[in-house]
Amino acid sequence: MAASSVAASELLNNMKKHILHPKLSSVVRGIITRSCRHYSQAQPRAKSAPEQLVGVVGLEIHSQIHSNTKLFSGSSVRFSAPPNSLVSFFDASLPGTLPVLNRRCVEAAVMTGLALNCTINKKSLFDRKHYFYADLPAGYQITQLRRPIAVDGMLTYSLLGGEKRNQVMRKKVHIKQIQLEQDSGKSLHDDIRSQTLIDLNRAGVGLMELVMEPDMSCGEEAAAAVRELQLILQALGTCQGNMSEGQLRVDANVSVHRPDDPLGIRTEVKNINSVRFLARAIDYEIQRQIDVLQRGGKVLNETRAYDSKSG
Repeated sequence: MAASSVAASELLNNMKKHILHPKLSSVVRGIITRSCRHYSQAQPRAKSAPEQLVGVVGLEIHSQIHSNTKLFSGSSVRFSAPPNSLVSFFDASLPGTLPVLNRRCVEAAVMTGLALNCTINKKSLFDRKHYFYADLPAGYQITQLRRPIAVDGMLTYSLLGGEKRNQVMRKKVHIKQIQLEQDSGKSLHDDIRSQTLIDLNRAGVGLMELVMEPDMSCGEEAAAAVRELQLILQALGTCQGNMSEGQLRVDANVSVHRPDDPLGIRTEVKNINSVRFLARAIDYEIQRQIDVLQRGGKVLNETRAYDSKSG
């Protein structure tokens, strides 16, 4: 009986030496310890305190279609051309002018929709969306609201995550629709002379607006999704994606709520032309809304701008 116990102890010692490597056993213990510690901390918080507010982010991305001419006119598309040098009668909204749809713009939207796993509508319609801006001569924008060219897509993107931020995480964001629409002109504000000048070179340039569902939770996720989309558009040749030239502009819809609660009131941060600024603007807006709610205030449904100089 004693001999058998001695043999059993020797066998156990041999197993520890040869089968379980010391580093491996320490890694396993570390994983178990961390997971248990996280669980023990999470349990009391769920019972005693309400869940923390989290951000909810959706995007509207305006991408300028890579085309030689505008969406409904034969005017050329060129960056840094002299002011008002690329304006047709239709772009200036003179009476009696009619739109002629650019085939290249339609093909670019279809290619983009297919690349993003969208359903292409065999029949799509254009609508008038009325704005009263000085740089929109007609007083309305021709766009697609009710029946866009593509719907129900999906974009898969990657970002770094994990405790040490060394793990590649893949996430998905649903694309509600892709619609064709006109760009507006450009207002140039002269503060010294207290006047605003209008440049209509950009008026009527073809845009694809990609509407992403609120499937993201922070600025980093939104920035990663925009980077991935930018690469896809550049690979397709449907958009050059140069954000410094306004070829890709992002509007971010931001709100906060507690998990399992209805979505909160959203604000829209307009015309962000940098991926880095996009991440900063979203994270700032999320924290601002959390601070407002914690002070007992209410978040307003409003449009805001991001000042890159002040951050």
